[in-house]
Amino acid sequence: MSKVNDSSKEGLPFSYKKAFSRNIGWVTQTEQRLLQGKRIAIAGLGGVGGSHLLTLVRLGIGGFNVSDLDCFEIANFNRQVGASTSTLGKTKVEVLVRMARDINPNLEIRCFSEGVQSSNVDDFLGGCDLYVDGLDFFEIDIRRLVFQRCADMKIPAVTAAPVGLGGAMLTFMPGTMTFEQYFRLEGCGRQEQLIRLMAGLTPRMLQASYIADESVVDFEAKRVPSMGAACEICAGMVATQAMKIFLKRGKVKSAPHAIHFDAYRLKLVHTWRPWGNNNPLQRVLIHFLRKRLNRG
Repeated sequence: MSKVNDSSKEGLPFSYKKAFSRNIGWVTQTEQRLLQGKRIAIAGLGGVGGSHLLTLVRLGIGGFNVSDLDCFEIANFNRQVGASTSTLGKTKVEVLVRMARDINPNLEIRCFSEGVQSSNVDDFLGGCDLYVDGLDFFEIDIRRLVFQRCADMKIPAVTAAPVGLGGAMLTFMPGTMTFEQYFRLEGCGRQEQLIRLMAGLTPRMLQASYIADESVVDFEAKRVPSMGAACEICAGMVATQAMKIFLKRGKVKSAPHAIHFDAYRLKLVHTWRPWGNNNPLQRVLIHFLRKRLNRG
């Protein structure tokens, strides 16, 4: 773990007030100062994680704890904001922190380049006001651990999945339904856990009607299609939810409520699934996904 301290680049005429002045109107000056004082933990800086970081920086958030183990590769180019020919082979943490500090050089960032593990999860979440999930879809075990520690430490947590050409968002607030109570993953095999994760994230499966080549969906090979437009939609949804949580403006719908906006179908759906994946509607969906992923 490394730490990047508050310090402006020498000679840079940076002004936080000027940099984020166009936020004013949608937020007040007082609210903007409140956002400046907030710290957000983001695990994973790939598809959605990098977009989350930069969008939240532009919101004016002043502190972050970020983690990622990986380096950029050419397969990331279609959707990851830090991926380019100039960043090939560079660590995602290094690249995204530089991009974030190019927006606000006064950011206070703690970097966990070894990733989040059981040995450092409490340190990773320590002092944070919100957790934003940017982990790869297939990272089940560490995702469960982080969300459980958020519940234990009373830290709000938000996840948004880039599905199809849209975003599906779930929020877990302290004292409400937990990640495990919603997804019901305990005791399930890996394939079943992934199916339940997909079903819980997208109870209405808006994206299912227009997938062009379903053969590329392969849970065994850890491969699902993902597009940059969906990642950006997710980032906008999560940043807006973070603003509502921090400023206590508007109702925050937490699990078992879920929100899914699909730009391709021009649809927004709000689902409410009491008992999470144990809900009868979810059981039907999970059965359908089992059959579909087994190709019949």
